[in-house]
Amino acid sequence: MTYLAFHFVFIFPPILLLAWGLVRLGPGRREAVLGRRWWWAIPAVAGIAFVYTTPWDNYLVWKEVWWYGPDRVIGTIGYVPIEEYMFFLLQPFLTGFFALHMLARRKGASAWGLREIPGLRVEPLPLRGNLVRVLTALPWFVLTALGFWLLTFDAGVYMGLILAWASPVVGLMWLYMGPRLWRFIHVMGLAVAVPTLYLWFADIVAMAQGIWMISYDFTLGPRPLGLPVEEATFFLITNVLVVTGTFLFLIPGMDRLDLKEPGALDSSGDPRVSS
Repeated sequence: MTYLAFHFVFIFPPILLLAWGLVRLGPGRREAVLGRRWWWAIPAVAGIAFVYTTPWDNYLVWKEVWWYGPDRVIGTIGYVPIEEYMFFLLQPFLTGFFALHMLARRKGASAWGLREIPGLRVEPLPLRGNLVRVLTALPWFVLTALGFWLLTFDAGVYMGLILAWASPVVGLMWLYMGPRLWRFIHVMGLAVAVPTLYLWFADIVAMAQGIWMISYDFTLGPRPLGLPVEEATFFLITNVLVVTGTFLFLIPGMDRLDLKEPGALDSSGDPRVSS
């Protein structure tokens, strides 16, 4: 299987299916449940992901943390295959579209007539807004420090590069809008988990097909089902980036829809009860 064929088998079909589902919702229902920013939030996240990931991934290939089968790619720009650049843009659409569907399900709107998921509710804040910011951002900054420490020895390089590259961005997003993001923690959790499991499976297949390979020298060792723990972490944390970033764009446009719900937030990020 080539890298391009991988996209046609694993990436394009779910994106098209999810996009068709959003079309089926209709323009009125889409704005009613997703707010006013849904149509440009994911392209914005994809563009940012492309710019932020390009130098990082070029460094990985240059250092031979991972490499590709020369006969499995169309060509390269810099050190990275063209299909890899495509993935920088495609993953935000795959995960982002799924997140939009989960958000719609929270309001009982489904393109396929599915019922509302009771667990996908607006979650009230357990603590005051500023404390939520600190407590939700702090673990990500701890992971950032762990990432830089892992870079001090060869076997930790890939995991260190992942954590040092992605964790501070997630931490800053939660520091900026943690109280408002917390309202959607159940939706966001599901929106991260399902695409991550799917991409883990796709990655196992791709590595078995020899589309790309991961260095043993720069990894910690564990490879359950043939999937390096670093690759599992990569897809998990990049989906966290995509979902958190998508909600960061969506929430301001959704406030006018949700402020009548109990536990909604004022502009400072603290909870209030509507009358």
